Amino acid sequence: MAKKIKYILYLCLFVPMAWLPFRILYGISDLLYFIIYHCLHYRLEVVRNHLSSSFPEYTPDELHAVEKGFYRQLCDNIVETVKLLHVSNRAIDRRVEVRGAGIVEQLAATGKPIFLYLGHYCNWEWVPAITHHFNEPKICAQIYKPLRDKPFDRLMLRVRSRFNALNIPQNQALRTLFSLSRQGSFIVGILDDHSPNHGRSHHYMEFLNHPGTIINVGAEEIGRRIGAKYLYLDVEKLSRGHYRMTFKPIVITDHFDDYPVSHQYMRMLEETIRRQPPYWLWSHKRWRYTMADLQKEEDTKQASETESVVNDEKGK
Repeated sequence: MAKKIKYILYLCLFVPMAWLPFRILYGISDLLYFIIYHCLHYRLEVVRNHLSSSFPEYTPDELHAVEKGFYRQLCDNIVETVKLLHVSNRAIDRRVEVRGAGIVEQLAATGKPIFLYLGHYCNWEWVPAITHHFNEPKICAQIYKPLRDKPFDRLMLRVRSRFNALNIPQNQALRTLFSLSRQGSFIVGILDDHSPNHGRSHHYMEFLNHPGTIINVGAEEIGRRIGAKYLYLDVEKLSRGHYRMTFKPIVITDHFDDYPVSHQYMRMLEETIRRQPPYWLWSHKRWRYTMADLQKEEDTKQASETESVVNDEKGK
């Protein structure tokens, strides 16, 4: 009952807000920017550390400009996401320009699954609006990580279902994608630019001036098993609340990588970020684990296994 009441309270707060015109919502965003950035300093140290280490060639003034731009975009993302609770298809189509949608239909004609890689860049919650721009495949899905706050997670699922996307919980991705692959072609959005769970992946590359960046490879492993085709969604901010989204093939340039698709996706994402740095989610602790952390974990694991073998031998 408590969760139901909390969900109703969320609806009472956000649904009336979603009816407001964009010009008023952006006024609210400006107020949020002042509170979050100037008053609360939300994750300011994390953002500054990430920016300075990613762009050592930038001057202090340039870094400060990117920092402010990030917080403005973060607040715009909040009100733009709320707006999805009440916005017409026509209004969204005026604000989201899509290019290269024909390549999606070409790949769908092969009957293969399509994995669409993208980053937490600009407003990723608006990405499902791209489904208006192609007729095939009919099944459009996205993988998401459920939130701990269950009533708010329920609200976000309502937002993310705005364009009839199938929402797949992260822990059900393998089983669900295998099931979908038996039904023909489908397209699934994958945001794989955040740090993997500790100990889950031991694959590295240089990304944004960080040589030991750990990358997610789970989607590529699934894709290999179901014969998926791979695309990247390049996003540009044209003006406030207006974005251009372009489908691009992920062309493998380095066949020596164990996971060439994942590596190439990260390279393409880096190009996107470097073109317009403020619009990536810099507040996420992307580099919380280092190669040294994982090596220490691996050494501890090997030592434990060795000790177990020795003890077994002594027992004999």
